[in-house]
Amino acid sequence: MDAAAATAVNGVLEVEERKAQKSYWEEHSKDLTVEAMMLDSRAADLDKEERPEILSLLPPYEGKSVLELGAGIGRFTGELVKTAGHVLAMDFIESVIKKNESINGHHKNASFMCADVTSPDLTIKDNSIDLIFSNWLLMYLSDEEVEKLVKRMSGDSKRKVNPTHYREPRFYTKVFKECQAVDQDGNSFELSLLTCKCVGAYVKSKKNQNQICWLWQKVDSTEDRGFQRFLDNVQYKASGILRYERIFGEGFVSTGGIETTKEFVEKLDLKPGQNVLDVGCGIGGGDFYMADKYDVHVVGIDLSINMVSFALERAIGRNCSVEFEVADCTTKTYPDNTFDVIYSRDTILHIQDKPSLFKSFFKWLKPGGKVLISDYCKCPGKPSEEFAAYIKQRGYDLHDVKAYGQMLENAGFHDVIAEDRTDQFLDVLERELAEVEKNKNEFVSDFSQEDYDAIVNGWKAKLQRSSAGEQRWGLFIATKLAASRVSFYREREGSRNRKKRANAATSVSHFLGLTSQVVNQEGLVSHAQCTKGVDVAETDVRQVAERE
Repeated sequence: MDAAAATAVNGVLEVEERKAQKSYWEEHSKDLTVEAMMLDSRAADLDKEERPEILSLLPPYEGKSVLELGAGIGRFTGELVKTAGHVLAMDFIESVIKKNESINGHHKNASFMCADVTSPDLTIKDNSIDLIFSNWLLMYLSDEEVEKLVKRMSGDSKRKVNPTHYREPRFYTKVFKECQAVDQDGNSFELSLLTCKCVGAYVKSKKNQNQICWLWQKVDSTEDRGFQRFLDNVQYKASGILRYERIFGEGFVSTGGIETTKEFVEKLDLKPGQNVLDVGCGIGGGDFYMADKYDVHVVGIDLSINMVSFALERAIGRNCSVEFEVADCTTKTYPDNTFDVIYSRDTILHIQDKPSLFKSFFKWLKPGGKVLISDYCKCPGKPSEEFAAYIKQRGYDLHDVKAYGQMLENAGFHDVIAEDRTDQFLDVLERELAEVEKNKNEFVSDFSQEDYDAIVNGWKAKLQRSSAGEQRWGLFIATKLAASRVSFYREREGSRNRKKRANAATSVSHFLGLTSQVVNQEGLVSHAQCTKGVDVAETDVRQVAERE
């Protein structure tokens, strides 16, 4: 088939696609309710959780222009107009957009349009929109329609026909990431992913990770997106992730895979219904294990888009309470006392300001909550030139095991356990390397000789550095005191301070008596010297009182 014929066929298919979609939604729009729009009999309850969650992810849009695609009957329109300068709500079913207008038309900053977003006749002025928002739209477009729309941007109800296009998350990520546009002045622009996450309302109510939200920003193509770009283009390319997974086991990209995961998670004493935050979740193996084994709810975050994309795909078909999000743990915020456990495996080596992160962990944990971290460390003292060059090349921030534990204590944690697990690290590395070498032909067949060499050489280098004592591996567990223990420690500290105050008061009396004797007998101590001595002693008493 030549190019012209292929284009003609695609054109016919797109027309048929539009007819099918319009027929479907005209049928399902006869009852203009939130249940009909969300195709779910429990839509009212879901909406109460989903809508605030989605809106909380939007960037600031106060006073700005918003284009809402697939606006429906206005679930989000009514919220957007409260803040935006202007909202253009668009839907391709006339009865639906009229219903929206009847509900939200009294807002002077809202306008409504019946139009198909895929139509080539739809015209929106270039650079006129600050935020493009859509909810439940792209899955009703064909692959070609999604690609065209992106370029232009730079349930449980029974259904006889289902025109929904269910796709792997990486499809959307790829289409949006590859979108580039050039303006009339020759400036190049692309879309940068700010966040991608499961919609928590669906995870919690249905254990469904397949409702996903993306937030993209139009940026100059020359803009440096630093560490995230390094992770996705260098250290954790898609092929590299699959390579690591072959070594560590299905779902894992950290030392020891399921073996060390089982050992470490057992130390957390997880209980059903608890909330766990996994910082640097990778492709989700540890999160699925915790949710399946202990019936906990897990939020996994990772800065790598590739990692989270794989995690979302691994979640398909699983009936577990796990949600994933592309997020930077150094800028992400959660309400105080949100999580029972914070878990992180071989990730925080990338973080330069660990003390600030640990303080955030402390705030996010509930009283009595625990943090568990495994991480690369170094031996005390100055590293060799070779190891220092390795640390710099990787962008790591490494500390010795004792100093690492001290940072957790300084952040407010108690019962800090800081263990040097380098011997275990060496044992795991040796077994992993032996397994790869034993299955060399299969590995090379599935990947390449270059990939095989990279893994083998990388593992041998880690073995050499760790055997020499330079690269270490640490396990850290710490607790945020429960309220009862906080009261106990405060009372004990108060008792100590009262004793200190009594001792300080005694020292004042003793000092005054001693000074009086010196002045009377020797006549050598001036009034200023006496006053200074008394001031120091009295200050000591005040400081003890203030601490108490």
